[in-house]
Amino acid sequence: MKMIENNRRPNKTKKKIRKGRLFFTIFLILMISLTSYGIYQYRQGLKLASEDKIEPQEFEADIKHDTVENYLILGVDSRGEEKSRTDTMMLLSMNHETNTIKLVSFMRDIYADIPNHRSYKLNTAYYLGGVQLLKDTLNNMFDIPIHHYALIDFKNFETLVDIIAPKGVEIDVEKDMSENIDVEIKKGLQRLNGKELLGYARFRMDAEGDFGRVARQQKVIEALKDEIVSISSIKNIPKFIGATQGYITTDVTNKEQLELMIKIITAGGVGVEKLTIPQEGTFTYKNYSHAGSVLQIDVEQNKQILHDFLNLD
Repeated sequence: MKMIENNRRPNKTKKKIRKGRLFFTIFLILMISLTSYGIYQYRQGLKLASEDKIEPQEFEADIKHDTVENYLILGVDSRGEEKSRTDTMMLLSMNHETNTIKLVSFMRDIYADIPNHRSYKLNTAYYLGGVQLLKDTLNNMFDIPIHHYALIDFKNFETLVDIIAPKGVEIDVEKDMSENIDVEIKKGLQRLNGKELLGYARFRMDAEGDFGRVARQQKVIEALKDEIVSISSIKNIPKFIGATQGYITTDVTNKEQLELMIKIITAGGVGVEKLTIPQEGTFTYKNYSHAGSVLQIDVEQNKQILHDFLNLD
């Protein structure tokens, strides 16, 4: 009996070894397949955007903060023009200590003191001197550090949305919209494709005007963040990252983009806290012959609100 038991034990051990090898082989094949798929999709994204690659702009990053990293996000509607104004100006702030994401929108009609120029609307700073001059203007007005920038043309935004969310991005549309946005969007919860989502974000033909438009832009950014971290979109991320190399102009390297994407994904269900500058009660409407209708803001009051929101002090 002992001889039989001793003969069976080696057989059981061999079976376990074979199962272990089989599992390892399957796991290895799966990893190779996933890696190959990711590389292929990344290259497809690169190829897609190769003809539209935009050269980086002059940008001098501020000294790094201990816990907060700020990204200046700019949206432009170039329409083939050599120079254009920024229709969207946002600061995406990531706190690495609290693992929180905050989003600040700057109204484009803020009457701003632009370095080495006369005062104009804030969105004119980019027209006069690109990303660096707009960054300097925000630095001087609000004393906020800006560590990176990302610039995207609206047409490219549409394509990137369709890559990361082929079935559209879920948005609860608060009213029917069509005027001056080239699409018709109906009220209600629905999935919007890239062109529709851009139209939703740019709509301002109602009583809320630019303030409503900015609120919708913030809503779109949060919806896109949720879409990126969803299970259904993970397979699209390699192609999305590849396409950003041509569709988004930024000082962020490929490695840093990947690290940022990982941070956003691992943040998972973390919400995006939002703020608009100027805040209600801190500005008045004025009109200047050279600049038109503007928002004359209380700079010091808004600077303190901004610093408190971003935990910079």
